[in-house]
Amino acid sequence: MIDHIEVLVSDVERSSEFYQRALAPLGYTLRSTTGPAKGFGASADRLDFWLRGAEPAHPPPHFAFFCAAREDVVAAHGAAVAAGGTDSGAPAVLERIHAHYFAGFVRDLDGHNVEFVCQTPVAEEGRSKAA
Repeated sequence: MIDHIEVLVSDVERSSEFYQRALAPLGYTLRSTTGPAKGFGASADRLDFWLRGAEPAHPPPHFAFFCAAREDVVAAHGAAVAAGGTDSGAPAVLERIHAHYFAGFVRDLDGHNVEFVCQTPVAEEGRSKAA
């Protein structure tokens, strides 16, 4: 199981602003600003997404954010595009993966392939929020 990811970005402040807006619909906020990296998480004791200033990796990595419901995928995708990201795949069911794989894709300011995904059958959406 993955605990956290650190992404290299060309401008930490600019990328922090982007991700603050893009991840807000998922309950993520910027929680650590001391030191060379910026840490995001849905709670103060669980920082699982980090940004560090450096030359971004080439090719840029792909990473996905868990969404409990399809509406979260749509909201996060829209927020990321509004924050300056480039739409690289509107939210849709990707049946080639499986019947419940609902995802949207955005390229961030450094070209990272950011995915927002819900893999929960529609009838079960929201249960993980309440659990």
